[in-house]
Amino acid sequence: MTDANAPVLVLVDHLDGAPRGSALELLTAARGLGEVHAVWLGEGAEDAVARLGEYGAAVVHVVAAGEPAASLPPAVASALAGVMTTVGARTVLLASTFENKEVAARLALATDAGLVVDASAVERGDDGAVVTTQQAFAATWTLRGQVTAARAVVALKPNAVPAVPVGAAAPPLVQAHDAAVPDQRVRVVERTPRPSSGRPDLGEAQIVVVGGRGTGGDFSAVEDLADALGGAVGATRVATDEGWIGHEAQIGQTGVTVSPRLYVGAGVSGAVHHRGGMVASGTVVAVDTDADAPIFEFADFGVVGDLFTVLPQAAAEVRRRRSEG
Repeated sequence: MTDANAPVLVLVDHLDGAPRGSALELLTAARGLGEVHAVWLGEGAEDAVARLGEYGAAVVHVVAAGEPAASLPPAVASALAGVMTTVGARTVLLASTFENKEVAARLALATDAGLVVDASAVERGDDGAVVTTQQAFAATWTLRGQVTAARAVVALKPNAVPAVPVGAAAPPLVQAHDAAVPDQRVRVVERTPRPSSGRPDLGEAQIVVVGGRGTGGDFSAVEDLADALGGAVGATRVATDEGWIGHEAQIGQTGVTVSPRLYVGAGVSGAVHHRGGMVASGTVVAVDTDADAPIFEFADFGVVGDLFTVLPQAAAEVRRRRSEG
């Protein structure tokens, strides 16, 4: 059972010196578990400390990461384990991304902690244990589990918890740490930044427009609606396997798990493996020519029609309303 009086560590994912939205959500969730300690790896923490304090961080641990290998999952897990030992933390929260799931697994193994990934909620039980909520079997079951180990590592889905600032936040205490990079079996030889589309990150987006087999490889209408809504573009496994769009856009059990406020599926049948990656979405809108497509069984709103007719009309209406507002 975890110690309810011990600090709770939150790994802060950041980009260009600003914490990602998922990090602010984690800080909000952590406030219900104990005193919140944020962990910032690398440079740029100076301008973000006040922001982290606004969302409940009492302490910000800044871990130096001077070499490329320090950003790899083994090194991140090692750094978190070091901070855990230093401050006596028993619970660690991370955003449930591809990279962080590996970090969480390595950290749990190193610290003999209970591990939960893709959690949709986390709280402290009556006896002080960490209790999580998950969806399983393509979200046909909702599970509540209790971590019985002395430590808990929980990877929480982005958008699972609204980010809410605290009322009057005191400036966080900043503590610096040196990260000892463990022996690496993988060496970073080159970094190539991914071209930016200007759209939000798929895993954290509040709005996601997804194209499937029905696009026939033409994602122009999907991208146009996503841009009108300020959302991200996703795809089914069929679309990525066909090479119509990069595999980083795949949503499903073998792809990215998303939980946006709004999901729009265009030409998406709604197969079980895809549903498992998006079922936590708030509102689901489906557009498909097949009235018997499985996605209509769980969609909140459905349009039986050609996506190349429906999506451009929707995008035009969104832009018209925004221009009037």
